[in-house]
Amino acid sequence: MKIFALAAAGAAVLVATPALADRAPTATEAAAIEKAVRAAGFVSWEEVELDDDGPYWEVDDARMADGKRYDLKLRPGTYEIVERELED
Repeated sequence: MKIFALAAAGAAVLVATPALADRAPTATEAAAIEKAVRAAGFVSWEEVELDDDGPYWEVDDARMADGKRYDLKLRPGTYEIVERELED
């Protein structure tokens, strides 16, 4: 009976604990990200989200004027681009 009670309590904790999820930028963060990405020469991009595992801002499919696409990582707070990965 004690084992069942412990298992039930453990399951309740797992259900009650929210998973950490990536999040979209606030309006202020989005403006700072856009400024940094445009200053680096990018003209458009797709999704932007804060990756809680990093934590870094991830910018998917950022496009240069020549059409090349990159996935970017930006440092929170400074919005410095710390990684550029060329997409095929």
